[in-house]
Amino acid sequence: MNSTRWWLLRHAPVPCPHGRINGRLDVACDTSEDEAFQGLVRVLPVNPVLVESGLLRCRQTAGALEAAGMLLPPPIVEPELVEQDFGRWQGRSWLELETAKDPDLAPFWADPAATAPPGGESFAAMIERVAGALENLTAAQAGRDILAIVHAGTVRAALATALDITPAQALRFAVHPLSLTRLDATSEGWRVEMVNVLPYS
Repeated sequence: MNSTRWWLLRHAPVPCPHGRINGRLDVACDTSEDEAFQGLVRVLPVNPVLVESGLLRCRQTAGALEAAGMLLPPPIVEPELVEQDFGRWQGRSWLELETAKDPDLAPFWADPAATAPPGGESFAAMIERVAGALENLTAAQAGRDILAIVHAGTVRAALATALDITPAQALRFAVHPLSLTRLDATSEGWRVEMVNVLPYS
């Protein structure tokens, strides 16, 4: 059974002691965990197709993999795999929004999967765009290993697509920085090989 293997790697951690909502902000990440990158290189496939969302933290994570000895091709930049757009909440923290009694916060928490932050997009809408990108790239790179360096929301959206679960259910997945999730697109549908695995811990 021929399959296209998606290796979804969440980017390295973004230092943020106050819990800022990054969303689509182009912030830097911390790539100082050499052992983590060396561990990833040991388990990631040789000669993958490299896909990134286009944000700095994904490019930096790819650079750290190369510094750890992994040979990577030039990336395919796929903006449809970018993190959820949190609109005017980006750059602020949840605590700050609660303290300021933001009027949009209560409706959002009542249904965080279907409700869009002010000026942003809902997680349900994100799933639709990620699903389209997965379909297009799977068709274009059929039979290959695809290393996609992306975001927590992107991984949850891909899991929603692969498992055919609701957006609310997909939000329950933990997706740690530098964790691997592996999804195989086969002729019989999606197969989930692993979720949120830290192969170097």
